[in-house]
Amino acid sequence: MSKSSEFFIYLIERYAAYKKTSADKILAFWDELDLTDFIYDMYEIYHCERLQNAFDDIDSLIAERIKVTGQLV
Repeated sequence: MSKSSEFFIYLIERYAAYKKTSADKILAFWDELDLTDFIYDMYEIYHCERLQNAFDDIDSLIAERIKVTGQLV
């Protein structure tokens, strides 16, 4: 398994704990918003900074996507 894949699993599990939900639900939500691949591709940035910074960025991405698409959470 690649380092980026390992980190993505770690990231989604930690983000799910932060949001008090399951990784499965987070992944489904990111898929619904078409953000999963984008977040996965952010490995180079996310893995070298504080995890809370990644969470804050992901929250911003979600908010922007919901604003643009008009999708409800």
